[in-house]
Amino acid sequence: MEGVIVLQAPQPGLTIPEPIGGGGLASTANDDGRFMRMLLNGGELDGTRALKAETVTLMGENHIGTVSVPALKTALPRSADFSFISDGRDKWGLGFLITTDRVPGRRSPGSLSWGGINNTYFWIDPSRGIAGVILMQYLPFADVKALAVYDAFERSVYQVVGAER
Repeated sequence: MEGVIVLQAPQPGLTIPEPIGGGGLASTANDDGRFMRMLLNGGELDGTRALKAETVTLMGENHIGTVSVPALKTALPRSADFSFISDGRDKWGLGFLITTDRVPGRRSPGSLSWGGINNTYFWIDPSRGIAGVILMQYLPFADVKALAVYDAFERSVYQVVGAER
């Protein structure tokens, strides 16, 4: 049904039984924003060093060489197929997807990003000192409408700060 929000059953719990490297983070927009500010500040936030500056730099470097990141085809009903900013050209850092192409009105090449299963997304653009987080809470992941909202949000951020190049 168009325009109707339907609660899916069962709803996954917020408690993560054991930490895993590939997912399971539960957070708030405020905490995500603080995390991104810390990374934009080279590992320091509000006078407290959380990471060495060298570690932050290392996290944002290409760690897969000439291998590229292709679109992901889903095998689960909880996710749609997902294409990254530059399908087949983006790279992986340590914990982040690295954008390689310049797209007018969006993040710079070298920006870091990732997303979560319930259409939660963030990006960090170190070259312009801009970061953004948008937390939607519905499935499937990579829903066409959710990605359109994310794109419009990112473009609006760059328009507001006057960094549309």
